Amino acid sequence: MEKRVLLAIVLSFLVLVFYQVVFFKRKPQPEIPSERITEIEKKPTQQPYAQEIPETVETIQKKEQPGDKRASQVISSQFEEDILIDTSLYRATWSNKGAVLKSWKLKKHKAKYNEESGYEDLDMVSRRASEINIFPFSIRTDDSSFDAHINSSLYQSSNSSLDLNGGRTGELRFQYADDQGTRVEKILTFQDGKYDFDVQINVWKYGQTIHPKIIWGPGLSNPTAADLKKRLGGGGSGMTIFPLQKDSRLLELKYNTENKQKDLVKWQDLVSKNKNVFYFIQWAAYEDNYFTALFLTPYQEANVSFLREGPEENPYFLLSVTLPQKVFIGPKEYDTLVEFGHEAKKLIRFGMFGFISEILLKTSKYFYGLVHNWGFSIILITFFIKVIFFPLTYSSMRSMSKMQELQPKIKAIRARFKKSKTDITQRRRMNEEVMKLYKTQGVNPAGGCLPMLIQIPVFFGFFRLLMVAIEFRHSPFILWISDLSAQDPYYVTPILMGVTQFISQKMTPTTADPTQARMMLLMPVIFTILFISFPSGLVLYWLTNNLLQIGQQYIINRLREKEKRKTNGKRRKK
Repeated sequence: MEKRVLLAIVLSFLVLVFYQVVFFKRKPQPEIPSERITEIEKKPTQQPYAQEIPETVETIQKKEQPGDKRASQVISSQFEEDILIDTSLYRATWSNKGAVLKSWKLKKHKAKYNEESGYEDLDMVSRRASEINIFPFSIRTDDSSFDAHINSSLYQSSNSSLDLNGGRTGELRFQYADDQGTRVEKILTFQDGKYDFDVQINVWKYGQTIHPKIIWGPGLSNPTAADLKKRLGGGGSGMTIFPLQKDSRLLELKYNTENKQKDLVKWQDLVSKNKNVFYFIQWAAYEDNYFTALFLTPYQEANVSFLREGPEENPYFLLSVTLPQKVFIGPKEYDTLVEFGHEAKKLIRFGMFGFISEILLKTSKYFYGLVHNWGFSIILITFFIKVIFFPLTYSSMRSMSKMQELQPKIKAIRARFKKSKTDITQRRRMNEEVMKLYKTQGVNPAGGCLPMLIQIPVFFGFFRLLMVAIEFRHSPFILWISDLSAQDPYYVTPILMGVTQFISQKMTPTTADPTQARMMLLMPVIFTILFISFPSGLVLYWLTNNLLQIGQQYIINRLREKEKRKTNGKRRKK
């Protein structure tokens, strides 16, 4: 029986083979040169890029076999030229020399580079790029001579300029090919009204498809000395990746301080541990507090690197990305990043209570729509917060007032138990009598703290909002305050803030002993010194908060006096 089954299997197999040979004649495969076989064997895991690119490019790639005349077709330009892309949001200048980005000026955001010229359109490309001859969208591979060749060649461009105003869409295509099998295509698709654009970069080296790295840098924009001081909110320029990982943000300032030897040691330690390279990335961004250049990549295929190059006394930093599909170059506006998607809004560092900051930002935008002034919007939202938390504040102040009234009785109890610090029994009896007093008088010892603790996340969320939201950048208030993101040039608001904080403290009831109370009076002085360098928008919030606190405390004190009179009147009747 087993022999018959085995014989049936063999015969079935022979029938299938005979059927394939007779009825399906295979087409002869083109002979592959041994050199190319060696290259393919060296890269067994490399995936063909044809799956990621349009059919037209795929057709070209298939036809470019060794020996084909198309593979040796030379494509280049005879002269260097700049290609201007003009939209309602930005004006970009691309060069056909290397097919790189030379300038990306934002029309709705300005920068003051010097006092003579005043405000100019902010350029997202650093001026240092032309000094070191490394521009954004340069190509990097493991072959430096190949890189130098394709980054200095003159590409053939599909357009000499593109005017996309009025909601139009346009494509800019750069092409270069030599007679050695090198071919490069950069296809960029722009749309008016958007800071992002589609990117498709195809590179063939000696007829073989490769996936090079695309460079952004050096750095981001051209920060002034005043901009470099504003590191409290965003922490300076650097690279960020998503999904967030450990050490997913690397900052320039950490590896570029006055101690150059220490910087070098820290950087070498980072590179030796391979902590400047990341895999499984959805996007990578070069960013500062207000702006970003973000590269969207295929999650499972791309890798990202943060690079430090140049002389030790003045290094520069680069972002290296493989397989970029879409690029966003523009401001970190909340609504714009939400519309872009891909969790890009995480670039705005609202902090631990980010969801509160987002709610407050939407509320402040609503008020801005009413008054058309971000300074008055800060005042209105501060008033709005005070009104919401008034019941909690009143409860807290009322409890603190009662605690203040009980202080003489509490001191009398402590005086009876003089050995409570060393005698555990006396300390227990003293605590029992104090708690009994609280219960008799209807006072909750934690009643003054808990309502204030509930408000802390809101205050912290508003603090972070004012530090990182681009809406307040270069936004004027009134009189001498022309920029809510910059410090008060005459220090008027910080001084007023200190004075109002002192008045507020004097009006607020306290349970502290006289020594602690005197120490607390130093806080307004410390806050004034601290807030001198803070953005005027943040100081305006604190000043408004102090003024409202004074008014609120006045109302609470009046209400407490009425309660006391009623209580005393009832006692007299009895």
